[in-house]
This record gives sequence, C-alpha cells and structure tokens, in this order.
Amino acid sequence: MIIAVDGPAASGKGTIAKALGRHYGLPVLDTGLLYRAVGLAVLKAGGDPDIESDALAACSFGDETLADPALRSEAVGSLASRVSVHQAVRDALVRRQRDFATQPGGAILDGRDIGTVIAPDAHAKLFVTASVHVRAQRRYQDALSHGGHPDMDSLIADIQARDTRDMSRDHAPLKVADGADLLDTSDLSIDAAVRQAIALVDAQLEGRSRG
Repeated sequence: MIIAVDGPAASGKGTIAKALGRHYGLPVLDTGLLYRAVGLAVLKAGGDPDIESDALAACSFGDETLADPALRSEAVGSLASRVSVHQAVRDALVRRQRDFATQPGGAILDGRDIGTVIAPDAHAKLFVTASVHVRAQRRYQDALSHGGHPDMDSLIADIQARDTRDMSRDHAPLKVADGADLLDTSDLSIDAAVRQAIALVDAQLEGRSRG
C-alpha cells in the first residue's frame, strides 16, 4: 500500500504523514529532506543552487546527510525550493523515492509531487494545505522553540516565494493530484487533522477495494 501526502511548506503534511505511518504501520519518507540535502550540499560546496550543474553535482550525498539537523533550517528549506526547479536534480532523486515507495509492504511519502509524479498510482492521496498566515505562524513558533529570533514578515515573504517557485516551475509543479483529497489544516488541531487524514485515507482505500 502506497500513500502519497503532498502539500506546500508548513502545511502539516510531514506531521500527518508520520501519524499515518504509525496508524498503518508503514515506513515514512520525507522527500523534502532529499532536496534539502542537495541544497545543503550545494551550500557547503560553495556552489549556486540556481545553476543546474552545481545542484546536480550535489545529488550524490550519503544517507547520513539526512540526519543532519541543519536540514531543518529555514535557509536550507529555501535552498531546497531553488534546487528542486532543475529537472536534472528531480530525475536524479526520482529513483531513490520510487525504490522507497515500492518496497515490500508499501510506504508513505510526503512531498510536493508524490501523487503526480513519484507514485501517481498510489492507493491513497492527500493534498494537505493551510493559509499562508497560519503556515508562517507555525514556522515562527518552531523557530522560537529552537532559540531563534524569527521575523514574521520575512517568514510570510519566504513562504509566498517558495509557493510561487513550487507551483510555477516547469517540471513537476506543486498541484493537487488526480484523485487526491484536499485537507485544509488552517483551523484544525494536530489531533483533528490526523483524525481527518485517517478518515480520508480509509475512505479512499475502501473505495478502491469496492472498485
């Protein structure tokens, strides 16, 4: 069983994907970490994330890179959005994601093109979203909890810029996949969002079994 969870930055898709993994007993891959790893590798190499050859050269990172706490920073998140516009980078990471998705027993993947590109035949698909202000507030609180000094206006501008890049890129743009259920978490608690996500997935799985 493959479950695809897509959505923009700070929509809650990662939290929901992990909760679904616990509920269904499936491994979970945050595919955004792969792009963050590329962005971080470009930064460390002194390259330019907007130059495809520099970004592609950074795709050969080891699995240990995915455990680097620096991947969770806002700066690296922005770099991930920039390197992800390159088709060569996306091609380099597709196999890694599909191998995870098709492992025995199935898996859950969260990202921005799981239901549209990586696993278009997923057994269940969700598109998790929330308003820009709510997403910025979540980033703000997260930064505070880690000892940061965030600026709300800057966070809003960054999220809007990332949304624009993700939705307007030529290759695998962020969009609701065919057959995906939309889940807006703007006014939902984490528990309520998870309950709704499970209900939506269960309904999709039941619909497939009937079909």
